[in-house]
Amino acid sequence: MEEQLVHFLRDTPGLLLAAIIVASLGLLGKAADWLVEYAVVLSEFSGIPKLVIGATIVSLGTTMPEAVVSVLAAVQGKPGLALGNAVGSIICDTGLILGLACLISPLPLDRKVVNRQGWLQFGSGLLLVIASFSLASPLTAFQTGGRLERGWGFLFLILLGIYLWQSIRWSRAEGAQVSGDELERGEKDHPAVVRIAVRLSLAILVVVGASWVLIPAVSEAATRMSIPESIIAVTMVAFGTSLPELVTAITATRQGHGELAVGNVIGADILNVLFVAGASSAVTRGGLEAPSHFFTLYFPSMLLILLVFRLGVRFSGSHLRRPFGLVLLASYVVVTLVSYVGR
Repeated sequence: MEEQLVHFLRDTPGLLLAAIIVASLGLLGKAADWLVEYAVVLSEFSGIPKLVIGATIVSLGTTMPEAVVSVLAAVQGKPGLALGNAVGSIICDTGLILGLACLISPLPLDRKVVNRQGWLQFGSGLLLVIASFSLASPLTAFQTGGRLERGWGFLFLILLGIYLWQSIRWSRAEGAQVSGDELERGEKDHPAVVRIAVRLSLAILVVVGASWVLIPAVSEAATRMSIPESIIAVTMVAFGTSLPELVTAITATRQGHGELAVGNVIGADILNVLFVAGASSAVTRGGLEAPSHFFTLYFPSMLLILLVFRLGVRFSGSHLRRPFGLVLLASYVVVTLVSYVGR
């Protein structure tokens, strides 16, 4: 069936191929929205504190498209697409999405939480870069590239479990408690819980199906335009799979919950390393190849945007304001233009 899809896409006219890619990206974003919505409702029925839901399940839901696209790409032998999507999503989340949110309205900062999670965000990105270097000859990565070995993928997944567990501990320590009414509600509404779980499963299936179509379509488009798959992944696919974060951030900001937008972006960046890159490299024997342009362009760009965000938090006081949003957006635009001009 996969081969039939590939042959179909090869014979597809350019405009129809572009429409298939756009439709797949749109379906990914919508399915991820459903996934987040149903996961939150299911968690409320089960009595999990809302603070825990926001810190863990919402971020897991919004990064599901990146994870599915990257894992399927890795399994299908497209490591550039897999790793590029993870790195590009971090750049898109922090530069474009957070920048737009700042322009809509100043974003309030819980400095204790943002500093704690923000350093984990930057540390995760730095760990991804370090792990992609060859320990035997690290300097050759700038000429011949590197590789995120399978062992690092398993380590990232272990760190993901530790991160989620620690997030729950922090949330409970800060006063989140499960009420008896919530637990009683979950017991009484068991049929509703089952219905929500079924819808959640269907949303996940839609995400997987849309990703299954998207990967060969992007590969075919990249071949026709003589653009490396990794560049397409870092820009267009990364933007498409980041649509849930974009919708969440803009909606939260417009409704006066800017801190939710900041928290979701930070959590999504951490999960793009530990969950997306980790799972993608863990499912392939050879790990994920990182071409040389990752070390000369994409990794430095990712770390630069993460560092700009950390400096913005350091000097922004109680809010991330509109001028800082312009700085983040400018950083994203420059990285995107250089990706295509310098290819």
